[in-house]
Amino acid sequence: MTKRVERAGLQVAQVLADFIETRALAGTGLKADAFWTGFSDLLHGKAEKNRALLQKREDLQRQIDEWHIARRGQPHDGDAYQAFLREIGYLLPEGEDFQIDTDRVDPEIATVAGPQLVVPITNARFALNAANARWGSLYDALYGTDAMGSLPPKGGYDRGRGGRVVARARVFLDDSFPIAGASHADIHRYSVDKGQLMMDDKPLVDPAQFKGYTGNPKAPDTVLLCNNGLHVELVFDRAHPIGSRDQALLADIRLESAISAIMDCEDSVACVDAEDKVLAYSNWLGLMQGDLEESFEKGGQTMTRRLAADKTFTAPDGSTFDVKGRALMLVRNVGHLMTNPAILLKDGSEAYEGMMDAMITALIALHDLNKTDGLRNSHAGSVYVVKPKMHGPEEVAFADEIFTHVEGVLGMQPNTVKLGVMDEERRTSVNLKECIRAAQHRLCFINTGFLDRTGDEIHTSMEAGPFSRKDFIKRKSWITAYENQNVDIGLECGLRGRAQIGKGMWAMPDAMAAMLEQKIEHPRAGANCAWVPSPTAATLHATHYHRVNVAAVQEKLAAGGRRAYVTGLLDIPMASYRRWSADQITRELDNNAQGILGYVVRWVDQGVGCSKVPDINNVGLMEDRATCRISAQHIANWLHHGVVSEDQVMTAMRRMAEVVDGQNAGDPAYTPMAPGFNGIAFAAACDLVFKGRVQPSGYTEPVLHARRLEWKAA
Repeated sequence: MTKRVERAGLQVAQVLADFIETRALAGTGLKADAFWTGFSDLLHGKAEKNRALLQKREDLQRQIDEWHIARRGQPHDGDAYQAFLREIGYLLPEGEDFQIDTDRVDPEIATVAGPQLVVPITNARFALNAANARWGSLYDALYGTDAMGSLPPKGGYDRGRGGRVVARARVFLDDSFPIAGASHADIHRYSVDKGQLMMDDKPLVDPAQFKGYTGNPKAPDTVLLCNNGLHVELVFDRAHPIGSRDQALLADIRLESAISAIMDCEDSVACVDAEDKVLAYSNWLGLMQGDLEESFEKGGQTMTRRLAADKTFTAPDGSTFDVKGRALMLVRNVGHLMTNPAILLKDGSEAYEGMMDAMITALIALHDLNKTDGLRNSHAGSVYVVKPKMHGPEEVAFADEIFTHVEGVLGMQPNTVKLGVMDEERRTSVNLKECIRAAQHRLCFINTGFLDRTGDEIHTSMEAGPFSRKDFIKRKSWITAYENQNVDIGLECGLRGRAQIGKGMWAMPDAMAAMLEQKIEHPRAGANCAWVPSPTAATLHATHYHRVNVAAVQEKLAAGGRRAYVTGLLDIPMASYRRWSADQITRELDNNAQGILGYVVRWVDQGVGCSKVPDINNVGLMEDRATCRISAQHIANWLHHGVVSEDQVMTAMRRMAEVVDGQNAGDPAYTPMAPGFNGIAFAAACDLVFKGRVQPSGYTEPVLHARRLEWKAA
């Protein structure tokens, strides 16, 4: 039984109350009684509205289901469908033009384009790595991955590969920071003369790209350059194994990489009770206070991670300045759906977890806002909260209402909390302009999330018919319309220079050559941030933002108007024909089942919310609840329409459970699912599939939370 204490009419788990009163409130100037009273007013005062918004989702879904069922067997009539969605209030009228007026925004959000990391806040080491991924070694990223077409040989340092890395990196310098009449590959000496950077006796084509240096100007230790708003640091060291063999003593090229990082309390974590939430909040507190650290064993030695310090340089005019050493940190709260037993209301019901996150993560951010020096996150005086899984402008307005209450309780200036709206549910996509309007005073971020968006697409149109295979869903016209409209409306509503327009995750963390080839399309599309799966990937993706001037792309797109409209977004990606072979059906089923099981078994049994799970081709894919949602909804759709039978699905689940067991054989903490197939994790995976059609919006959280709590109780 959870030990609880009463606070302003709330029954609060003792461990959470202790954390708030002894750690989170300490040093903020806030009194505990006032905090709890305001928190109670929020949780009790807005619970009914939260329930009503969730009920509206269900009511709209029921009407959409009935519309499709009544027309089953008939060709889909897009015009009639759109008229119906307007009639029931799913598709809303678009209002007059406007511009967001978000103020006090840090440059990492407003003006600097670059990679963005998303990391589980419950893993302190990962969170610190993400925060410190503001800077990354281009040499290490090229050498240690397949970015140059092959993986490094096993064993010690390979000098031939190292030479290719250096040559490749010099090409990057020539492309980004060209020298007048020479190549960086030919230079023997970098120096600073009368405030100008000289390579031997030649200047940069654009001398303004030189921003500063450290050490002796005649032989600097480092040189700081800047292109398209991103810094690059040249590191010189004659004692370094690389620098000692380099004609210019260039030991490394360090790129400003992860410009921002989302510390995630949602899809990549498994937080189901007060103990889990306190772990998440504690790590966020450590990041905001600047004292989070984590020790671990590596190579037989104990290592400790801490937040990186800022970098100090001498400017061309001789003055000194600092460059930030850490990514700007945003925090992702959970959505409006879930409740959590950490706090019970007066009627005994669980508090809505999204409101818990809003109040507590904002409270913790006061520790950063109150700083005047040291390791600061926001120099502009803002708190950046990403809010996922909202359906339409009413729900965005509700989030704005919640944060207005939070700011009042915490004594924050209005609109201190900036809101990131994830465009990942269809009712948000088709009403995006009105969603932005609902948060126009605090909006700092919109993005596209193909994964959750596809899961919602399948669930919303479950009764329309069987969907295409997953790889073919990506090729349908709706995805292009979705990606284009998101950027176009964002620019139309004034996000340029004030907010981020983001693109989704590269899901294959080991496939860096493919990422370098493909992910450049995100900055070319006008996105000033895009998600990457690791600090190394951030460094490699940063090279794209040197090749593409996103500000110029956005300016051109803004002048051109919209390229996509709601009609395109509502083109349901159903199978155009169903002449699939038995092998094709089995392969699709197996791939979905493997992804679900590989993810769920770690979620339920180990509390791991984000995993690298091998797919049917043994390619490691980053799996979180969004990817699990697609796979579960896809099987549920095929099962509902008779493409596969229950026996086929269960046979696939058992067969792939054995495969997943084999893939995890080296993990001493892993509990095999076979041969009994009677564990809690296997039951959770089956629930997601066989009960997928009736899950709210097709979300995985209700099943996963219930099964994880069952596992903990057992």
